[in-house]
Amino acid sequence: MFFDNWQGLWRVVLVGTAAYATLVIVLRMSGKRTLAKLNAFDLVVTVALGSTLATVLLTKDVALLEGMVAFALLALLQFLVAWSACRFRIVARFAKSDPRILLADGHILEDALREERVSPDEVKAAVRGAGVGDLSDIAAVVLETDGSLSVIARDRAGARTAWPQERGS
Repeated sequence: MFFDNWQGLWRVVLVGTAAYATLVIVLRMSGKRTLAKLNAFDLVVTVALGSTLATVLLTKDVALLEGMVAFALLALLQFLVAWSACRFRIVARFAKSDPRILLADGHILEDALREERVSPDEVKAAVRGAGVGDLSDIAAVVLETDGSLSVIARDRAGARTAWPQERGS
């Protein structure tokens, strides 16, 4: 159906504007982390916020105040997980993955690629994206916790204190 009535359209405009404003306020109050590159639990919150906004906009059975409480609850839960992950190792291990070296000193680590489900072509694309044409010029390619690939050129590797620790160490 293309059109039901004007009341439904006005409800979407009014509730949508209020819900959007509330979501922006909640996101600003919750800090930059909510809008940062996403790891698994940040992605869940982002998807849930979008789903909640859509539900508030399009479902007449959900009151605006219920949606506002849902936004605040999701932001609070995300804050609590992030806060706990900074203070408790067990929460950090549950909430976030560890960064992983996929290429070291010009050599692709096949076992790491297989375990992380990354192809050699993706590693090579990241190297090319960093403006480097030869793998031997690369000290490391790291799969970060947000899924991005960091490329460290050999001449920029330094003492390697920023490198992730091997698993189990």
